[in-house]
Amino acid sequence: FYFLLQLCGSIILGVSIWIRVSKGAQQVNICSHTRTISVFAGVDLLIAVGSIIMVLGFLGCCGAIKESRCMLMLFFIGLLLILILQVTGGILGAVYRSQIGPSLNLTLQVSKDLLQDTTGEHKEFQKNIQRFQRTGQCCGLLNGPEDWGKNFNTPLGGYDICECEQKDISTELCIMHGDRHIYKTPCGEVISKYLKDHLLIIIGIAFGMAAIEILGLVFSMSLYCQIKRK
Repeated sequence: FYFLLQLCGSIILGVSIWIRVSKGAQQVNICSHTRTISVFAGVDLLIAVGSIIMVLGFLGCCGAIKESRCMLMLFFIGLLLILILQVTGGILGAVYRSQIGPSLNLTLQVSKDLLQDTTGEHKEFQKNIQRFQRTGQCCGLLNGPEDWGKNFNTPLGGYDICECEQKDISTELCIMHGDRHIYKTPCGEVISKYLKDHLLIIIGIAFGMAAIEILGLVFSMSLYCQIKRK
């Protein structure tokens, strides 16, 4: 069971790191510019939780083999604290999931203003958004082509702003705007979906692991009491 706990800790750590360094996460960071998206705080927390669970699993295993009451008690206390932290994080994640839209809109409102800048000061940021538009198949951040202002008709990065790829023109992803085909979905919607989907993974991991951790608490305390009776 302690080996299983270590394995679960490894899975949590691996999934959390994957979410944190995935291409989607980097794109979200680019679009949010200098502001931090709160959902990644939950991912960072899970990285810490996964690491601690791996250590606790080793501690519990050693305590069981050596019949050390001290190690088992430390394991019990540590796992109990992690459980409380996870359940709290899961509840907060469930609450925050419904607030992603308004919170994200406030963040993207600041970034949107940078798209209309014509001084060249935010040229690199605009190029990053242009790349995101092509990979995310979206246009603008909140209001589509309007977000780009006068820059909409200025090619950037070798492509027209929001330009549909040739393979997407005949799909529902694109609409006709002026004299060219552009992606119709604002990038804010793409980012919101990404955050909600991955936040759901975080919530699932938090509550799924809680069941295993409760078993760990029961087993460790049962073993602790048996050793004490000896």
